[in-house]
Amino acid sequence: MHYSLLIRCLAELIGTAVMVALGNGSVANVELKGTKGFHGGWVLIGFGYGIGVMIPALMFATVSGAQINPAMTIALAIGGQFPWREVLPYVGAQLLGAILGQLLIVLAYKPYYDETTNAEAILGTFSTIDAVHSRFNGFVNELIGTFLLVLGALCITADKIDSRADFIGLGFLVMCLVVSFGGPTGPALNPARDLGPRMLHAICNFEHKGSSQWQYSWVPVVAPIFGAILAVFLYQSIFN
Repeated sequence: MHYSLLIRCLAELIGTAVMVALGNGSVANVELKGTKGFHGGWVLIGFGYGIGVMIPALMFATVSGAQINPAMTIALAIGGQFPWREVLPYVGAQLLGAILGQLLIVLAYKPYYDETTNAEAILGTFSTIDAVHSRFNGFVNELIGTFLLVLGALCITADKIDSRADFIGLGFLVMCLVVSFGGPTGPALNPARDLGPRMLHAICNFEHKGSSQWQYSWVPVVAPIFGAILAVFLYQSIFN
């Protein structure tokens, strides 16, 4: 069934909101003081983000493709697999969805944001930060992680046999990437997942909020786009 652009953009908006709510919700559960998951560990976050990507993929893949990632959308357009005229609507929907998903987290965890005094822990529930405050290290990490994510996603979903199994595999891929490459930056692997929540962080009024670290904000936007483009070109060069 072919859906209109409006319906597909709504699917991208809702899907991205679900991904951010489930993924960053797991970060909030681990990082914010007083929650039942406080200091639950990185594996808990890996599960949260892996399943957080899998669920909207299962929900909306047949509607919009469940790209839920501007890096994927832009890379597919550059590779000729997605119409350029639909890139801006898709990316706009993804960005709005990320903001909406993060807003749900703020509403649910507001008392715990008020109790938390570690500003970087608070920012980490919204956006990414390089652990050693190196934009170069962050760029390399985000590029490699997104390259593996997009290459893996293209290969996993190529067979067209059972999309449900494909998206379960995609969830495990994201889970593994968070556990394997999450140490340096978070990671983002998705410009909307970082930029939208960072914008919301900038206007939130938490007592110990701290800086939104805009000097780093371009890294999780630019690096995932480059990583995704490299993955699409490699995939098309070898397997298409």
